[in-house]
This record gives sequence, C-alpha cells and structure tokens, in this order.
Amino acid sequence: MDIVIARHAETVFNAAARMQGHLGHTPLTRAGIAQAEAMGAAIGASGVAEGRDLWVSPSGRTQQTAAIVSEHIGRSFFDWQHDKRLLEIDVGAWEGRNYAEIIAEIGPIVDQGRRLFSVQPPQGEWFPAIAARLSEWLAELDPSRPVLAISHGSTARVLRGLPVGGEDWHGVAIAPDGPQGTVFHVKDGAETVLHLGSGVHGVKAA
Repeated sequence: MDIVIARHAETVFNAAARMQGHLGHTPLTRAGIAQAEAMGAAIGASGVAEGRDLWVSPSGRTQQTAAIVSEHIGRSFFDWQHDKRLLEIDVGAWEGRNYAEIIAEIGPIVDQGRRLFSVQPPQGEWFPAIAARLSEWLAELDPSRPVLAISHGSTARVLRGLPVGGEDWHGVAIAPDGPQGTVFHVKDGAETVLHLGSGVHGVKAA
C-alpha cells in the first residue's frame, strides 16, 4: 500500500468549536485557505502526487481543500473520486451544535490526552464502525496504484491506523493526532509526515 492521507483545512465550524461530522457544507476560513495552499505547495514540491489516484470525502470542506491542492499539483478538480466512506465520524444528534453546550448538558465528551471522543454521539457512529467502512474502502483499492486521499481528523487517524497500527481505542488502532492541514505518507506499513499543518489538533477540528 502506498497512500498519501491529508487532513482538510480549518472551517468556519472548526473556528467556532461546532460539531460537523457528516455535515456537508462548512466552508474554509481564511486561515483554512492558507493551510490548504501550504498543503498543496508541499505535495506539489514533493512530486509525490504524480500518477496517484485521487480520492476525497464528499464533504464540502474536503472538496474545497482538494480544489486548492489540485492547482498546486497540476491535476483537475474533476480527477477526484468521491467516496462517502471517507466522511468524518457521524456525530448524529450533535451535528451543528457547539461543543460547550453539549459538555454543559452531559459533562466531558472528549478524552483530552488522546483528543478523541470518549462518548458515542447519540444516533451517531463509533470507532469500530469507522474502521469497518474504511477497511472496506481500502480492500476495494487496486494495491498496484498509489493513492492521495483527503479526509478528516478522526477518520484519518483510523485510516492511518489500519495499515500502521496505533493506540487501541475501543478496539480500534488509532494513529497519533496531527494538526489540520497535515499530510501523511503511508507506504509498506510505515508512516512519515510529508507536511505538518498549522491548524489545531483534536476533535474540535474534526
């Protein structure tokens, strides 16, 4: 497996500490646009994008990030293939709500050390379900073709953990956190950081 995995740039919901999950249309902030430009420049300068199949979550924030990256790597935006299995964790009834409001109602919902949800969202999904859909997606890829995928914070940590391992979290191997705009290169079971993003860490930027 040879896959470059990028985490989308900052959105208006990220900046306001609001839940996004599967929410489709949350545009990038000016800081997010700058992060996406830096991601694209780093990927383009590395030459790693050449000949790769391009995949992106159908979420608006990932597609806006992909559109900016495309200009740096000399590829058409329309080369990107969409797959809903790359979407962020489904936060169910929490979607669109402010983190602080939810915490005031039910108490802590985030493990601060791991920067992951510690409570399953009502009507949402949990980490084994994310791992299952991503495993299915990976199994359908042609292993002879390298991939560049743009996804989300929690989803990317599960996706990276599948081939390289990581800390167990509710039965799922979770890769270490990386700030928004970070680009990882996973090849033959090992991971390197191609570009370290300048955004925030953790699920508040999921």
